[in-house]
Amino acid sequence: MTVLQNRVLVMTHDAVHGVEAPVRSLLSACLERSIELCVDASEDGRERLVALGLTEIDDPATDPRVSLCITLGGDGTILRALRTFNGTQIPVYAVNFGQVGFLATVEPVDLPAIFAGALDGDFDRLAVPAVTVRIEGSDVEHFGINDVSVGRRPGARVAEIGYGVGNAVIGAVRCDGLVACTPAGSTGYNLANGGPILAWGVEGYGVSFIAPHSLTARSIVVSPTDALVVENRGKDALELSIDGRIAEGVFVEPGRRAVLGYRAGASILAQLPDSSFYGRLREKFGHLRG
Repeated sequence: MTVLQNRVLVMTHDAVHGVEAPVRSLLSACLERSIELCVDASEDGRERLVALGLTEIDDPATDPRVSLCITLGGDGTILRALRTFNGTQIPVYAVNFGQVGFLATVEPVDLPAIFAGALDGDFDRLAVPAVTVRIEGSDVEHFGINDVSVGRRPGARVAEIGYGVGNAVIGAVRCDGLVACTPAGSTGYNLANGGPILAWGVEGYGVSFIAPHSLTARSIVVSPTDALVVENRGKDALELSIDGRIAEGVFVEPGRRAVLGYRAGASILAQLPDSSFYGRLREKFGHLRG
């Protein structure tokens, strides 16, 4: 057992509402181990956390003393943490205080034991990939841990999307948009579109269509080494969403293309040693219970 040293970052949801007691419990566990519990200076509600005794720090992903991030929230908070620590080896240990919490490491059933295990390093590390996207004409690469999507804006006409791999055109679909997801995100927006569920550990990314106006549009799974080219063949610009949030000011203009790809090992998610993807799937989606 290796005791983590120095600093641990905590991220919470809903401006700390409802998690003051868990934060106090976590702080106590940190103090017992001479670990400094910190909060990001950009975190909503950080003043209340600082008042509890936490240290406010800037840019935790580049702080060499931060060795672990613990989240107290739902999938949105977990995704924010995974994005923050993208490209680092800092694991995200997620305690579910949300509704579904499909990405969560544990449920909050015994917080003292949970925090002890997290701080003592009693967990496995799961490398989670990302889906990347670059808009033609721009050098900026965006990425999503769950998914990225291109779709029509509210009030705009139905999108017309052509798609293919490299120079090979696969097809064209009139629809509300297209979603590309990682295995971790395949049970989200992609699943709602009827796309395939990808088990964690599968390499590649799934592609599904939002409200396709077609009887032949089918979801596909793209190889991790292949780039998916998405062309806007309609008359209105398409907007880009990253992990469920609109990318402000980023559009795929008519006639332009977006190039999607796969990035392995983007972030590290903590997992209990005895956890499995299939058990999680059964637990989180009640209609699958046997």
